[in-house]
Amino acid sequence: MELIKQQSILQTVKVFLVIILGTVLLTVSAKIKIPFYPVPMTMQTFVVLFLGVCFGYKIGIATVLLYLIEGIAGLPVFSNSPEKGVGIVYFTGPTMGYLIGFIIACFATSLIKVNDNYFLIFMKLVFSVSFIYILGLLWLGTLIGWDKPIIKLGVFPFLPAEFLKVTLLTLLTKKIIIFRKII
Repeated sequence: MELIKQQSILQTVKVFLVIILGTVLLTVSAKIKIPFYPVPMTMQTFVVLFLGVCFGYKIGIATVLLYLIEGIAGLPVFSNSPEKGVGIVYFTGPTMGYLIGFIIACFATSLIKVNDNYFLIFMKLVFSVSFIYILGLLWLGTLIGWDKPIIKLGVFPFLPAEFLKVTLLTLLTKKIIIFRKII
């Protein structure tokens, strides 16, 4: 009985460490950016999809939620924080829809299976990342106005980089999906 209790505690500690390290990885990926207006290009989408593939939806979503809570609480984890604000003020800015889309994208990416072929993996990743852009555009249009070229501002500049990120993750998926069993 004591051995089971120790293994359970170790498992819980391992999960918490993975979640915390995941938020650090998300923060670092947010700071690697190419400035665009109104939404910067970062490596966050890659990391969000990576978390879903690597650890599944429970740990992936917990990581994304903790990251968002850290940012809302005022920690400078978001892409343009602290220089463009922190906390709820920054969160409700132009990137809020994209940030919320991380949660759904992480869940959708967790649906990838180890025996999926590369084409199916690629399509599931494209499907997953599309949630980030759909929610991002919905919020961006609401915030800056639907009369503005929101697709030109909020999607087109990011497509070439997104294609490369999804392609890279497609190639890595069969290697990293095994971490779901370890955690």
